[in-house]
Amino acid sequence: MSRPRHITSSRLMRRGAVLACVFAGVLAAGAATGSWPEPAGGSEFAVPGDAGEPASGGHDRWSAVYTAEEYAEVERGLEGEYVGTGIAVIRTADGRIEVSEVHAGSPAEEAGVQPGDEIRTIDGVGVDGRPVTDAVGRLRGSDQEEAAGPGSTVLLGLERDGHRWETEVERARLAVEPVTVSRDVPGVTRVHVSSFTRGSAELLRAAVESVPEGDGILLDLRGNAGGLLTEAADAASVFLDGGLVATYDVRGEQHALHAEADGDTATPLVVLVDGGTMSSAEMLTGALQDRNRAVIVGSRTFGKGTVQMPSEQPDGSVAELTVGHYATPSGRTVDDDGIVPDLVVEPGEDAEAEARTVLSGLATGE
Repeated sequence: MSRPRHITSSRLMRRGAVLACVFAGVLAAGAATGSWPEPAGGSEFAVPGDAGEPASGGHDRWSAVYTAEEYAEVERGLEGEYVGTGIAVIRTADGRIEVSEVHAGSPAEEAGVQPGDEIRTIDGVGVDGRPVTDAVGRLRGSDQEEAAGPGSTVLLGLERDGHRWETEVERARLAVEPVTVSRDVPGVTRVHVSSFTRGSAELLRAAVESVPEGDGILLDLRGNAGGLLTEAADAASVFLDGGLVATYDVRGEQHALHAEADGDTATPLVVLVDGGTMSSAEMLTGALQDRNRAVIVGSRTFGKGTVQMPSEQPDGSVAELTVGHYATPSGRTVDDDGIVPDLVVEPGEDAEAEARTVLSGLATGE
């Protein structure tokens, strides 16, 4: 089963604003990087002040300014589409970038790229030792002044079994599968959530309901850079029987998100995280950790706990400014510090194997 593409971090600074977060190969700041619905209901996004509020103040590294065309791409991303090559990548223990999966029918598959191939260069730039987010940004072209669109190409320097070669891969518009399920080890169902696009919580619920009796769940949030925070809150409802998920402030006014009742509170649950686990994925992780619903395994998460809200400008552009922060049920904020797992897996160790061991212990009560 193919998996949606890895998630990148921020784009370059431009026009005095940082484009906040790229996920599923699409610029997805706004809801994707921590926007909240209007507390009293109504439109999907709350608007800070008047629609014509200037975008000159309140900037931090998560604030963003988009043209109308760029924000249309953001919206497509929230619906589960992205422009890319169809390659999912991971960073190995020795700092190399390796292809973890290739999207079926994607340009990368047509070019002969296979899982396990090492990516040594992207457009002639070496990627060994670089963050995986840097590699993903180069793959989709979001590191450029103007984001690369469908039909653009990227030159990959690859290595397989000691053989090195270069191949040119075209970018295309692809669909995201935000939730995928695998069962490679008896007793363990791995559910990977790559991003919280619209509908991902319902897909997660369906995946959990299909878990064989007696299996534990390994919820893999590695590389999940976030998405709609309302989707992440709904995802918490899959595993909780009501109660607090997070609190947040909007320009100093306090609000809260709560889980719905009747979630699965009995199936053993381990959440796997890493430095690419961000924003709403951190919110979900923090809620499950604070509510003692799951054991968290992996490495410290990214640390992005700010709230942004979009505001349409008179020229049609969209300014997205940071207006507050969210906190876990125990009152923890995640900005900069991130979330420390219950079991920290050291570099070079197999985090998934450690998570399976913990899950086995939960299932047997050891």
